Amino acid sequence: MNELVSEKKNKLENLRAMRSEKPAGYSANAPKGLFFKCSGCEEGQPRAFMRENLFVCPKCGHHNKISAARRFNIIFDEGKYREVFRKKVFANPLDFPDYEEKLESLHEKTNLTEAASCAVGAIDGIPAVVVVLDSRFLMGSMGSVVGERITKSIEYAKKSKKPLVIFSASGGARMQEGIFSLMQMAKTSAALKRFSDSGGFFLSYLTHPTTGGVTASFASLGDIILAEPDALIGFAGPRVIEQTIHEKLPEGFQRAEFLMQHGFVDSIVERKNMKKTISQLIKLHSKRGGKK
Repeated sequence: MNELVSEKKNKLENLRAMRSEKPAGYSANAPKGLFFKCSGCEEGQPRAFMRENLFVCPKCGHHNKISAARRFNIIFDEGKYREVFRKKVFANPLDFPDYEEKLESLHEKTNLTEAASCAVGAIDGIPAVVVVLDSRFLMGSMGSVVGERITKSIEYAKKSKKPLVIFSASGGARMQEGIFSLMQMAKTSAALKRFSDSGGFFLSYLTHPTTGGVTASFASLGDIILAEPDALIGFAGPRVIEQTIHEKLPEGFQRAEFLMQHGFVDSIVERKNMKKTISQLIKLHSKRGGKK
């Protein structure tokens, strides 16, 4: 018994030691923010290098989360774009306690006016409408304002006859808005149906994580569905599913690679190939004259 306790204590001490290790080249006098810690392997890398590498870890290949603004800078030609539907409107339909104060605090911290950011620009010379869900704002959850912005973006793409790209990263429907949040699933899906009927092209790009009501609505309705490597994609969490079906889930369940094997995702695209792949798909659609 004492040997078992001793073994567990040694393992715990080794784990603590590993976590306290500083990244290669680390200096206690280094300016704050000089290093970026990968959320995959927890290895530290120079932030400038990670920025150049689009925040993909060179050691483990993990695609770290990036902001909406950074995503726009990568996808649009020369990083030039015009943001639309940015007006700050904080809805609190259920008078949820401290909800508006939390939204205001997140606005000040992130400079975002909601979890969804919408922009218009050119991708390899082709005008397009792009929406990005930013997980820094309430985990990219979908409330009534997010649903309205996405719907307006879809309608704008339809009216201007531009292709639509939506990058999803979300914890799902926003609990502070209850049924009003769930209504956005039908609202965005109906808008996409009208867009599709008009011949519009919608590319859905799933990033880590895409879950809940977002997965169960617009994120799954793309003409083409792409995903970043190892992105978590699903509706309910694996623990909930296991408790419901009373079975152990397969290895890698709800990861992008597993979903691609089972036909839910069309292709897994690394971030370095993101813009090129999207532009090729948009050009292919335009050459075919749109959907019939």
